[in-house]
Amino acid sequence: MFEGFKVLFVEDDPPVRASLSQTLELEGLEVQACASAEEALPHIQAGAQLIVVTDVRLPGMDGLGLLDHVMATDPEIPVVLVTAHGDVAMAVRAMRTGAYDFIEKPFAPERFLDAVRRALDKRVLRVAVDELRGQLQRRSGMEAVLLGNSAAMQQVRRQVLNLADTSADVMILGETGTGKELVARCLHDESRRRDRNFVAINCGGLPEALFESELFGHEPGAFTSSSKRRIGKIEHANGGTLLLDEIETMPMLLQIKLLRVLQERRVERLGSNEELPINVRVIAATKADLRALSEQQLFRGDLYYRLNVATLSLPPLRERREDIPLLFQHFVNQACARYERSAPELSPQRLRELMAHDWPGNVREVRNAADRFVLDIGGFEGTSAPTPEPQATLAQQMDQVEKALIEQALQRCQGKVPAAMELLGTAKKTLYDKLHRHGIDLERFRSN
Repeated sequence: MFEGFKVLFVEDDPPVRASLSQTLELEGLEVQACASAEEALPHIQAGAQLIVVTDVRLPGMDGLGLLDHVMATDPEIPVVLVTAHGDVAMAVRAMRTGAYDFIEKPFAPERFLDAVRRALDKRVLRVAVDELRGQLQRRSGMEAVLLGNSAAMQQVRRQVLNLADTSADVMILGETGTGKELVARCLHDESRRRDRNFVAINCGGLPEALFESELFGHEPGAFTSSSKRRIGKIEHANGGTLLLDEIETMPMLLQIKLLRVLQERRVERLGSNEELPINVRVIAATKADLRALSEQQLFRGDLYYRLNVATLSLPPLRERREDIPLLFQHFVNQACARYERSAPELSPQRLRELMAHDWPGNVREVRNAADRFVLDIGGFEGTSAPTPEPQATLAQQMDQVEKALIEQALQRCQGKVPAAMELLGTAKKTLYDKLHRHGIDLERFRSN
């Protein structure tokens, strides 16, 4: 469960040290047993994947001195103190200054193992969060915008790069909140049109009476209240990109006019007899099945086939759960800056809830959940209602995150292990062990 993490156990009594070390090893935990605090010091380094379990009463440096050393080196490393009965008040004071937990002698093995597991849970989570933060800081370009290490998101980014510099109109399909406008902006920003206007219009947010004027523009006197010329969205996007979001809501009459604009690449303002040539890329975004709507005569079939030149399908978040921790951390960072608050600690229970939730609102819902997390005002829907039981343990969820991080590093390094080792900051043997455990095929990345 905690592969790669170890328990640094400090106990000066040889029989007790041997017995409790064996107890931990029988649970499948890696143990580094030390007879003194001085022996343990070289193992304690910032970012070390370990927890410290130490007796308070030791020869030379005692357990409290070791606690101070750990807190000065890396205060995120959990320290569990083992105390005699008379040391309880002192242990409580130590917890206030940074100790994670204390165990009072004599104790049952179950109590000892429970404290160790909880401390390891905390350390595994902290290391994962730190890695996510580092990964976010290292990202640049489109990777910093279209976040995700999953194979599905890597495919989306490849498709965007493939289509960006072409003149093809694009249709983006995806549920609410999957980031359709974000993908449209990336198509624009990665193209030669990036220096011209990106114009977005929500077809479902305009009254039908204003739609034609907004899209095509008008001349003075074209209708009662038109006192001056208005440049329409299509003309304003000339040389750039026009996003028609929720295109399934466009009135049928305007669908006919849009089809003509797409075919002729010319636009005529209301009240004008002059056709203006335009060079605009049109991106249509929808959450609906336009083909089904066209068969029901609720959307023009000829417009559907005109738009359906190149299609980008965005996966819902429930189909790429390994991206959830990265997205949540990204939005937590943004919320902390926006609300001028420090980041709360992400508990193992909260991570389980994040991974178990179905996210019907997709990325937009994650952003709202991150805001509520930073503001400490409730759960996914703004309440503190309990969430369903998770389908995977914390260790399994961390495995998913670890696998995603490794695959992303290999993707960036074209499958070159030395480069991936440097990017991940891990040893060669450790990386190969993890490749084997996760079933990652290097050839898949070398062929890209």
